[in-house]
Amino acid sequence: MKKIISFILIFGVFLVLNAMDSKDKRQNINITIFLDVSDRISSEIHPNATMEYYLRDIGCIKSIVKSFQKNIFQKRVVLIDDRMQLFVDPLPENDAINDIMDSLKVSFDKNNVTIDGVKKLNSVYNNLCRRLYEQSIEDNNFIGSDIWGFFRRKVNDYCISDNHRNIVIIFTDGYIYHRDNLITDGNKSSYLTTARIRQLGLNNSNWENTFTENQCGFIINNQNLGNLEVLVLGINAYRGNPFEEDVIRAYWNNWLSGMGVEKYAIKTTDLPSNLDEFIERFILTP
Repeated sequence: MKKIISFILIFGVFLVLNAMDSKDKRQNINITIFLDVSDRISSEIHPNATMEYYLRDIGCIKSIVKSFQKNIFQKRVVLIDDRMQLFVDPLPENDAINDIMDSLKVSFDKNNVTIDGVKKLNSVYNNLCRRLYEQSIEDNNFIGSDIWGFFRRKVNDYCISDNHRNIVIIFTDGYIYHRDNLITDGNKSSYLTTARIRQLGLNNSNWENTFTENQCGFIINNQNLGNLEVLVLGINAYRGNPFEEDVIRAYWNNWLSGMGVEKYAIKTTDLPSNLDEFIERFILTP
């Protein structure tokens, strides 16, 4: 009888520790930031008197870094295993681009974490992201941003890690276009532009019925991404069509859910101060 009781106690302790371990691992975050450096960031093509769009991105990136730091500082050192990185596709024409991207790829665990190392992420990300944006604007060679291809070719290998909350944060106006990756399959495609929306007859009040009946949307190019969370920031629809933002959202909703992403959010462009709390809540809430 004593052996049975001892076994039950030991098994119970095992279950509790295992549950605690699983919970701890869910607090480990693996963040990937993807910057859309298409012509949406051009001050000449898309000027904004309140705050330029690329500066809004930089302000929101500060919120992401702050949340990443907060997640680390609220844990015991032995439990720290957090990562953050950044992707741009296509890359700006800069000889130092490899060093820049390498500096933006950070990983902290119990063996290398220091208070100063975590704190300096503010200046590292602010300065280097600004360099990326300014270089892209200076290049003035806007061929699009291959977000669709990124999900097809790179997300699984580069953005998903076991025992982590894997979060991809995309800065984009919602349109997807890259001149070297334009694929159509019926009414589905690898891209979305204002011209495409007009072509499919989605620029009127009956757009939702047309979207559903004609099976419009992005081509689903990945599956089983239930262990990936996605936050889309900066949706900025063409103002000549009052239904365009709804169409953009429908495309993204259909695409993300079709790839199996269970947790995602899509936010329109806004001042960083207005998005700060939302970004923190998204990142820090499992």
